[in-house]
Amino acid sequence: MKKFLSILLAVVMIVCTFAACGTKKDAETSDLQYIKDKGTLTIGITLFAPMDYYEDGNNTDLKGFEADFARAVCAKLGVEPKFQVISWNAKETELNAKNVDCLWNGMTITPERLESMSISTPYMANKQVLIVKAENAEKYAAAGSLAGKTVVAEKESAGEEVAQSDKFFEGANYTAVDPMANAIMEVASGTAEAAVIDYVTGIGSIGEGTSYENIVMVESAAFADEEYGIAFRKGSDVTEEVNKIIAELMADGTLQKIADEYKLGEQLIVK
Repeated sequence: MKKFLSILLAVVMIVCTFAACGTKKDAETSDLQYIKDKGTLTIGITLFAPMDYYEDGNNTDLKGFEADFARAVCAKLGVEPKFQVISWNAKETELNAKNVDCLWNGMTITPERLESMSISTPYMANKQVLIVKAENAEKYAAAGSLAGKTVVAEKESAGEEVAQSDKFFEGANYTAVDPMANAIMEVASGTAEAAVIDYVTGIGSIGEGTSYENIVMVESAAFADEEYGIAFRKGSDVTEEVNKIIAELMADGTLQKIADEYKLGEQLIVK
């Protein structure tokens, strides 16, 4: 009898040990629990209007569609948003090293990114556009017209892929910049004849009422449509939770209200 009880006790201890190990492993692999435990969602961004920007030299109050969208999601997650400016070129390194918990920055969903990261449901439509000084809009309206000229785009961005692969830019001299806001500055200063940027960025950054009133989009330069998503670590369980919250914010009109405030209402993907 004593021998049986000893064996039974040993079996129970082994089962408990494995159960404890399983619980510990689950906790270690839950990205959502990791974020909730620390109480913050560290969000990797770059600065560009109308997504994430500071107004009138005020570097304490981050404004923008993405900033307000992230705050609304974090409120429902029960954590505080912590915005961290990163180099877009190093975004995946920052994410996988847990220096940031997500990339929430007008990020175009691509097959390559879906392979290496966990990405939310798309929430905003976008496309790449060509921008030039207003007096050059007709001059650079046709494919090949930028041959021998300098074209810039943000490094590791969808704009860079277009500038390097689309036939419109055949013969052009491509130069990468970081961040996207610098691409606009290059055109304004005359160090580049043209830049490829997000259409959404163009809405809030160039033309009438902005600091770059003499910069325009070239209407005849049409590139493929895109969609924005929020990127989390591959296999992260945060993605599913955020997708649920996005659906709630869509349903109750919160996301539409935020988008309308930044003149992006028509770009919102409503599902």
